[in-house]
Amino acid sequence: METYLNQSVSLTVSGIRLSVKGKLIDLGPDILVLHNGNQYLYVPLVHIQQLTRCPPQESNFGEPTEPPLDPAMDLSYRKVLLNAKGMFSELYIAGSQTVHGYVTSIMNDFFVFYSPLFRSLYVSMRHLKILVPYDPHTTPYALDQDKFPVHPTTASLARTFDQQLKKFENEFVILDLGEHPEKIGLLKSVQNNLLELVTADGASTFIHLDHVKTIHRP
Repeated sequence: METYLNQSVSLTVSGIRLSVKGKLIDLGPDILVLHNGNQYLYVPLVHIQQLTRCPPQESNFGEPTEPPLDPAMDLSYRKVLLNAKGMFSELYIAGSQTVHGYVTSIMNDFFVFYSPLFRSLYVSMRHLKILVPYDPHTTPYALDQDKFPVHPTTASLARTFDQQLKKFENEFVILDLGEHPEKIGLLKSVQNNLLELVTADGASTFIHLDHVKTIHRP
């Protein structure tokens, strides 16, 4: 893909209906950077189903502006998260819904994202589709900083995502931003990579950990 650096490309990204287009700015071992004319998009390679060159009539994305993250860093997924920590960002995770807020903590295979809507959201690293950092002076929904201070979670954090979910046993939780009613309920147990969730009707549903994108408590 290095032959496409500084050229306009089109990406097919898992879980995102429309193609993602922009100028290919940088390429790392597990993530790439696009500039779509307005924003920088950081896309983990694991979710790229296809990358092709844009046709000439769709190739005018202008000259990239100054990137919000340090361009001198050795590009990698984890370093992008570390550099985005505390910076207002947008995440593409589940379906067409995006989440706005701040990366506050980064663990082995998940990170904590604080947003006005979900408060502390625990995100599996394997399911982040796109990270879009905003201008450093931008705040969510144009809220004043004193009206939306960043409150990192006071809960103790585990090293891994499955251990973190284990801490939420016997609590009411919402999985995957509540996109499906069967993913809202009482987390009864986490065992052998399976979650048992008691839903509104009192029935148990079982979900494999590999398919849990996010978890938060209302």
